[in-house]
Amino acid sequence: MTVEPGLLPPRAPDAHKGGAGHAFLLAGSVGFSGAAALCTMGALRVGAGLVTLGLPKSLHAPMVEKLTEAMLKVLPETRQGSLSLAAFPEILSTIERMDVVAIGPGLSQQPQTKDLVRQLLPKIVKPLVVDADGLNALAEDVAVLKRRHLPMILTPHPGEMGRLVRLSSADVQRDRQRIATSFAQQYHVIVVLKGHQTVVAGFDGQVYLNDTGNPGMATGGSGDVLTGMIAGLLAQRLSLGDAARLGVYLHGLAGDLAAAERGQIGLIASDLLDRIPLAIRQYQQGKPPSPV
Repeated sequence: MTVEPGLLPPRAPDAHKGGAGHAFLLAGSVGFSGAAALCTMGALRVGAGLVTLGLPKSLHAPMVEKLTEAMLKVLPETRQGSLSLAAFPEILSTIERMDVVAIGPGLSQQPQTKDLVRQLLPKIVKPLVVDADGLNALAEDVAVLKRRHLPMILTPHPGEMGRLVRLSSADVQRDRQRIATSFAQQYHVIVVLKGHQTVVAGFDGQVYLNDTGNPGMATGGSGDVLTGMIAGLLAQRLSLGDAARLGVYLHGLAGDLAAAERGQIGLIASDLLDRIPLAIRQYQQGKPPSPV
């Protein structure tokens, strides 16, 4: 199924960075800085005007070297180098100035960090994407979703989806569309169930099956790029559903462009980043994706 044209129009001649939105990403911990970097670059490459990465204090020095186009918000950390519960008030005050929030890549599964995520989710009143360790925190108390009054986007892989619904990854894979749709409707969220023909299930019952992407994208960090891309599209004022569908489509198309040039074996997540602008141009020109 192809995404309709026009969701991301060309920039106006008088465009400025403020008009393309400001995304705030909560990501990374000691040992998982790469996830935060890939997520941040995904948001920038898809066109967010400004991106701020909220990260534990210990990651500031390495991220200054990795990320030259993003802003860094240094936050209190645990002894293990993950975001601390003490960061809660500062995160909320920062979110007030942002257009969109994404939470999860590389946060770790430290108990205090998971508690931070669960306390934050009901308080965020901006468009929100939750992935990776954000989903792992949520899986321990899915009822948190009932305490949130606005819909959001969840981007699980089959294992994370399984933890949310108390099934095995294999069980999820056998019934992907029904499980994603049922969860989306029950909790009033949009579910992006990643994998071959990624499922985007809306709480309104609508389902989109993606037709871009290839097996070479089954590599560490690919999902972190997608989280950043969806957040970056939300920053540009796309609706939750449109940002989820177009993000998945462009993510897969960038992977197809990379595989066409380099082959599927050995593809890495940063190969996708480099080709996101090309994928956007191809989408805007109305060119159909070529099979890899």
